[in-house]
Amino acid sequence: MKFKFLLVVVLLQLGTSSLKAQNEERPNIVWIVSEDNSKHYLKLYDTTGAETPNIESLAKSGVVFNHAFSNTPVCSAARSTLISSSYGPRLATHYHRRMVKVPMPEGTDMFPAYLRKAGYYTANNAKEDYNISTSEGVWDKSSKKSTWRDRKPNQPFFYVHNIETTHESRLHFTEADVKAGTKTDASKMVIQPNHPQTDLFRYTHARYHDKMQEMDRQLGAVVAKLKADGLYENTFIFYYGDHGGVLPGSKGYINEMGVHVPLVVHIPTKFKDLVAVKAGTRNDAFVSFIDFGATVLNLAGVEVPKEMDGKPFLGKGVSAKNLAKRTETFSYTNRMDEKYDMVRAVRKGKYKYTRNYEPFNFDGLMNNYRYKQLGYQEWIKLYKEGKLNADQSKFFEPKQAEELYDVEKDPYELHNLAAKAEYKKIVKELRANLNKRIVSMPDLSFYPEFYLIKNAFENPVAFGQKHKKDIKTYLKTSNLMLLDFDKAKSKLQKALQANDPWVRYWALISASAFGTEAKELASEIKEIAKNDTELINKVRAAEFLGLSKTENPANSMTQALYDSRDGAEALLILNSIVLMQDCAMNYSFHLDKNKVHANVLEEPQVLRRLDYLNGQ
Repeated sequence: MKFKFLLVVVLLQLGTSSLKAQNEERPNIVWIVSEDNSKHYLKLYDTTGAETPNIESLAKSGVVFNHAFSNTPVCSAARSTLISSSYGPRLATHYHRRMVKVPMPEGTDMFPAYLRKAGYYTANNAKEDYNISTSEGVWDKSSKKSTWRDRKPNQPFFYVHNIETTHESRLHFTEADVKAGTKTDASKMVIQPNHPQTDLFRYTHARYHDKMQEMDRQLGAVVAKLKADGLYENTFIFYYGDHGGVLPGSKGYINEMGVHVPLVVHIPTKFKDLVAVKAGTRNDAFVSFIDFGATVLNLAGVEVPKEMDGKPFLGKGVSAKNLAKRTETFSYTNRMDEKYDMVRAVRKGKYKYTRNYEPFNFDGLMNNYRYKQLGYQEWIKLYKEGKLNADQSKFFEPKQAEELYDVEKDPYELHNLAAKAEYKKIVKELRANLNKRIVSMPDLSFYPEFYLIKNAFENPVAFGQKHKKDIKTYLKTSNLMLLDFDKAKSKLQKALQANDPWVRYWALISASAFGTEAKELASEIKEIAKNDTELINKVRAAEFLGLSKTENPANSMTQALYDSRDGAEALLILNSIVLMQDCAMNYSFHLDKNKVHANVLEEPQVLRRLDYLNGQ
């Protein structure tokens, strides 16, 4: 009995020490996240960027990823992609700002929850901003007081530290601020060619350089604490931007300035054998936000759930050969605050294919938060005064349905190659790549957001799977705008008469993409404007009549707004009204807020649109 007792004691001690060793041998993982900055603002990536010595120090002990992407160019949508490790259009997490939160897919959780189950301490300081409902199992602590120091002795941890210093709001300065100047010499700022070459844009750029350097010092303070706690050599430290930005025309848009982010990963000496990359190197693998959570789980030795879209780019099973094969990224955007515009993009190597599903929705369409920047205000003023060149004016003009750029030669995506014969094969290949992604997800955005809120938000993934064939049909209808009109005409006429309202919806949008070229469809579309069962189709029909210069759309759109009882539906209607007012045709609207239904007025973004349209 004495021998058995001693054996049990020994086994218990071995078990305890084994558990302790397991905890000690698992790496800690820290994310340091700066808000609203693309890779273009760091000298580490771009010769015109700011000096960031603390980030550069991390790079010396780690790896710089040259091709890291946020998938989507704005806060809540990007953070929802990060925390779910999945594409927003599949989960319906990609609308910013959210009107209704969606759940994680059945049987899944946000990735830190899997770390907690594996014994990790998870702490977030402090921004969440998810479009997804958060379960109690995700964070041990999520607040401005969160720290790794609250964990149990020897417990491995995952810690997120958010730095707001570079957020877009820091560029909501006044004319008095401009007069006060900047630490960075504004006269030495190189202004990108699509921006006005003005003193205000030079000041804006210099001010942001100041913010980047302040952010770098704050990052350095976090790293210093890790070193003081003796954790530097057993902690992977990721530094990245939470999406692109922040100068005009970047945040909110899926150009490279909007989604191409910095990513530097410090490789701790103790765990250098866990990764296939060497400290002090740069890597050309394409990695995206969908991959970040999966990578953390893999580094921690936790199985990556098969339901996640992301794939690890560091840790067990990831070889240098695997990394070399990663040459693609997928980007998406739909609603940014009150501004709607459905755009998708695939980048493969140096070529970027962008698909504008509503090409008449020009990029510079009013978005209240964007236009708080004096830079935006000056930009549109100079455009209206006719003082900009073609590259600088592009932001305020209708787009092509398809765009192709060689982003190595043309980093600001100014010279569209899609229509050039020598690029026909590349366009065809990337178009097929994008279509395959959309169908396989499937991409829920082929339904209007308000319809998804009512019919899909309880379980968006299940809804998508159930309606996969329908979404494929809507995609096919939307792609009619890519044909010559003579080839598309009969197909559009048939789609305009379809029983499915969302086939009619996409037929109307495709017709609007042709503009005056599709005027001969006016009689069918006038009928839809009067009698369709969906208010939004009446509005889309009126939109076509306005864009094709067939008929003033003001009365039809205004009445549809008054008839709406749904804030999300009304917001989409208002997007078309703003477009009609601000496009080259300058249609006039006189909206009476008293005639708008009370339910609609409960949506804050609707109120912003109404205030703008009423000149407030």
